[in-house]
Amino acid sequence: MNTVEQWKQEKHPLDVIEDVYEYAEEGLTFDEIEERAGDGEWERLKWAGMYSHGRQRGYFMMRTKAPGGFLTPEQAEVIGEVARDYATAPEEHGGDEQNEVWGDAFLDITTRQDIQKHWIEVEDVPEIWDRYDEVGLTTIQGCGDSARNVLGCPAAGLDDHECFDAQPVVDAVSDFFTNNREYANLPRKFKLTITGCQEDCAQSQINDVGMTPARKEVGGEDQYGFHVRVGGGLSDGPRMASDLDVFVPPADAVEFTRAVAQTFKELGDRNNRGVCRMRYLVQQLGPERFEEAVRDRCGVDLPTRGTDLTRGYRGDHVGVHEQKEEGLYYVGFNVIAGRMGGEEFIQAARAAERYGTDDASVRLATDQNFLVTHVPEENLDALLDEPFARKYRPDPGPFSRGAVGCTGSEFCNYGIIETKKRVRRWAKALDKRIDTPDDLEVVRMHMSGCSASCAQPQIADIGFRGETVKIDDPERTTNEEGDAVVEGMDFGLGGSLGSDNEFLDWVEAAVPVDAVVPALEQLFAAFSRERTDDERFYEWCRRVDNDRLRSIMQGADANVSGGVAADD
Repeated sequence: MNTVEQWKQEKHPLDVIEDVYEYAEEGLTFDEIEERAGDGEWERLKWAGMYSHGRQRGYFMMRTKAPGGFLTPEQAEVIGEVARDYATAPEEHGGDEQNEVWGDAFLDITTRQDIQKHWIEVEDVPEIWDRYDEVGLTTIQGCGDSARNVLGCPAAGLDDHECFDAQPVVDAVSDFFTNNREYANLPRKFKLTITGCQEDCAQSQINDVGMTPARKEVGGEDQYGFHVRVGGGLSDGPRMASDLDVFVPPADAVEFTRAVAQTFKELGDRNNRGVCRMRYLVQQLGPERFEEAVRDRCGVDLPTRGTDLTRGYRGDHVGVHEQKEEGLYYVGFNVIAGRMGGEEFIQAARAAERYGTDDASVRLATDQNFLVTHVPEENLDALLDEPFARKYRPDPGPFSRGAVGCTGSEFCNYGIIETKKRVRRWAKALDKRIDTPDDLEVVRMHMSGCSASCAQPQIADIGFRGETVKIDDPERTTNEEGDAVVEGMDFGLGGSLGSDNEFLDWVEAAVPVDAVVPALEQLFAAFSRERTDDERFYEWCRRVDNDRLRSIMQGADANVSGGVAADD
């Protein structure tokens, strides 16, 4: 049994919730927490939705769950207020000037439809939880080896591209697993996605469990339900999910996901932390045997597959879109790399309430953007003239629209390079410097600060994975050995989800960051010359072999291929 499993055996992870109240009341420092509860407490605190900051001891990142990305305006306003009031850096870490782009008191929208806030102190957590309780929000199991935030289509119930509204199923599954001690200690994190959307907005292909719309005649009656994929995921062992031969009626979704969790709980690896994710169990057993194990543990009989209704992968909801109800619209705002001020999020929440109907909501999307819904046509102009709307405009350039960035070295233990500011800077620069075809609305450019893939680089047109790089430059020597060590990244091309899903190829390794934008300019110049019909960038990258892609990149006036990984 690995060390994390031993820590979970010492104390059930959900018991840490009461510990947080105790630590807050007594005003304990990190050293005092560690002395009282041991090293394992930092792991168990993840079940409270709290990660200790990697580089600023004494502070936490707090993750707030939003099942399916759905927030009422009131909930969104409280989230923004908590960021404004508590996600503030002390003076010794820069205070309100800690970040030259976003200042202080900001929040991050994540690729899992969560909200993350930084600089949280343990003594403030009970007050934050009280505010959350008043509006039905939680951080519980935002992290840890249990069911994480359940993903859904951010336009659920709004758009004609869905077969049925699956948000009630998302909520039911989320409610079942949250605070459920029986399934709060799994071998590793457990990621679910549930959607009635035909365009797989919730990314079923890269989750542990992906439930997508289908129909089947059951008991002589034609009904909607779900087909299921299992065993998808990214990080160091990426795997596209495998189909199971099951049809799950919406009423059975909770029992079905419970049975999958039970299978993972019983059969998953608890020894080697590196291969504990459910995708390794699916790979080991094979989809057929895994399905048999789930059926054996499921309290309802599951029909076989029906007619699949998924037709592709949409990827975002940026822009102004008509809703099903005549005269109503939802607006998808573009937040480059997902970061915005808490005060700005408050403005968005209040705008949803001011300009929307009584059903208005704020929805978080897996591309780190957000939607404001149920806006009557006559209110659109006023909404779009709000300060936050002019900043996070719904008609961005293709690079800004597709830019995703993880937390990076600013706060994360694992981050090797800075990401948020760099993604924002590059996206804006590339939109100005590269003349893309008029029909190319989005170029997905995802940057992860390490190999953990929180920014999902493997499914992007362009993916980056951070590392330190040694280059031959005596004037930039950084150590006694005379090496010049700089920030760099592995450079991948050609990833996508959907009917032509493939992970990208890592075309060039250890590219110094200064060489990346010049290399992209060379690639897009070649793409513009050689593109056929309405070919997407990732499709062109697959058509052109990697040696030639590498050669095109090396044509830049930059040191594209002159670096080596610093740990080699």
